[in-house]
Amino acid sequence: MNAYRSHTCAALSARNAGETVRLSGWVHRVRDHGGVLFIDLRDHYGITQIICDADSPAFAALEKVRAEWVIRIDGTVKLRDESLINPKLSTGEIEVYVREVEVLGAVEGELPLPVFGEQDYPEETRLTYRFLDLRREGLHNNMMLRSNVVRSLRNRMWDAGFNEYQTPIITASSPEGARDFLVPSRLHPGKFYALPQAPQQFKQLIMVAGFDRYFQIAPCFRDEDPRADRSPTDFYQLDVEMSFVEQEDVFAAVQPVIQGLFEEFGKGRKVDHDWPKIAYRDALKWYGSDKPDLRNPIRMADVSEHFRGSGFGIFAKLLENEGTEVRAIPAPTGGSRKFCDRMNAFAQAQGLPGMGYIFWRAGEAGMEAAGPIAKALGPERTEAIRAQLDLNEGDAVFFLGGKPEQFEAVAGKARNEIGRELKLTEEDSFRFCWIVDFPMYEKTDEGKIDFSHNPFSMPQGGLAALDGDPLHILGYQYDLACNGYELISGAIRNHEPAIMYRAFEIAGYPHSEVDKRFGGMVKAFKYGAPPHGGCAMGIDRAVMLLADEMNIREVIMFPMNQRAEDLMMNAPSEPTNEQLRELHLRVLPKDA
Repeated sequence: MNAYRSHTCAALSARNAGETVRLSGWVHRVRDHGGVLFIDLRDHYGITQIICDADSPAFAALEKVRAEWVIRIDGTVKLRDESLINPKLSTGEIEVYVREVEVLGAVEGELPLPVFGEQDYPEETRLTYRFLDLRREGLHNNMMLRSNVVRSLRNRMWDAGFNEYQTPIITASSPEGARDFLVPSRLHPGKFYALPQAPQQFKQLIMVAGFDRYFQIAPCFRDEDPRADRSPTDFYQLDVEMSFVEQEDVFAAVQPVIQGLFEEFGKGRKVDHDWPKIAYRDALKWYGSDKPDLRNPIRMADVSEHFRGSGFGIFAKLLENEGTEVRAIPAPTGGSRKFCDRMNAFAQAQGLPGMGYIFWRAGEAGMEAAGPIAKALGPERTEAIRAQLDLNEGDAVFFLGGKPEQFEAVAGKARNEIGRELKLTEEDSFRFCWIVDFPMYEKTDEGKIDFSHNPFSMPQGGLAALDGDPLHILGYQYDLACNGYELISGAIRNHEPAIMYRAFEIAGYPHSEVDKRFGGMVKAFKYGAPPHGGCAMGIDRAVMLLADEMNIREVIMFPMNQRAEDLMMNAPSEPTNEQLRELHLRVLPKDA
């Protein structure tokens, strides 16, 4: 017999009755019934109930064990009485009568957080004692889900004709839209490597080298501000690249993989097969977001013409300014003053003065429009709004006005809130859509033209398109949104040196800077580069959606906290003087 176990804590059943077995695991829960001890013994695989009474030679030793002690027991498998069978456990038909016990690992003092149950504990405590937190059933299941998702992704990619290749972890700095983690070089004082924000350049070079249909489960490193759906330091992505493809070819290759993954691990939730393509500007106009949640059927609309020159002076005056408009957020079934006031308060909590509204109710002469805006607009314009939005009695509509970039984000939040409040948002489903036609460039707060997406993307229209207004240039760039989250980002790549030089020149990078930063890729493109494109899916975020979690740290084995600290391993830490000397570095005081 193995020194520690003959079976796992999930392997025994009624067919093992009468057998002598050996189990090892953690004491999950102890119940003392006055001379009879019932202990739930837990390992990675499951739980087995063990029992010991005063007649057992192991009783005295077993009386001393407490929660989370690691023990080994020898005993006999017995059938439970029919009334005591636990259908929630795979081992619920049996229990093991203990005859011998050995303590393999005791717990010193009190547990800083309990493992039994799923009590809500402060995140700082959970992350400091992550090895205990991971023993809890919910988190343990999330990690197993993640492991199985990665295995399934690999299998699906191989089955789709892709090959897995590994790219370097230590590389050169690259503008990917976030800050690099820099690594000082001991052998080259004063020079630094960077941890890759993504394998972007390398996967393109793999295509130039003549390989095709690449994928990798790639670690990526970005020095970013944390948020609920993003790690502040590192993450993993399914990285994909293909040669001789257009945008539609990438979509066709990726959809079966992602769709199959969500069908496999979605726990019966509906996975939509129709993935619409929505232009970036339309996504912002209709949903207030470039990652819309299509489970919510509400689509916003431009209703500026109904307010232009109207009796509602606030919007009429606002529309006299260039670049302004009024958007409507329909609210089917939201036609009550109480609901409208509640949404007005929501807008005020978001920092706005409020949201104007109209709602339709039954009146003496039939359906009537109510609310201050309806009175100011008059019946003709109000009816035109109702007809445009296809609203009826019992419905409402909310309005936001100004320059779209200033209110679109709040409008998107309001749309989501209305969908939730009115129970219009579909439950237990995954809805996908491709967001396409992203602008290549944007204007920064300082007025500078910079890349708005991936800098290695091919502009629509090629070199000729780069002679126009940079803010009107679209790229072959695309994102896949799912339930309000960005799941995939990708592009058809810019593989022609002339176009690449010009694209970077517009963003303020002279030829010399491009050669310095991307010399390897530019050189490669001069020796015959195929048209190519690809994308990357955030694995952490996909697992978060499948696990129905709101915080990405619930699906990462050892995450950082909100301040990008590892509380368990005490990172980041101060280097020793010897380490600094070897690297020819000096740490300046914080206020220097």
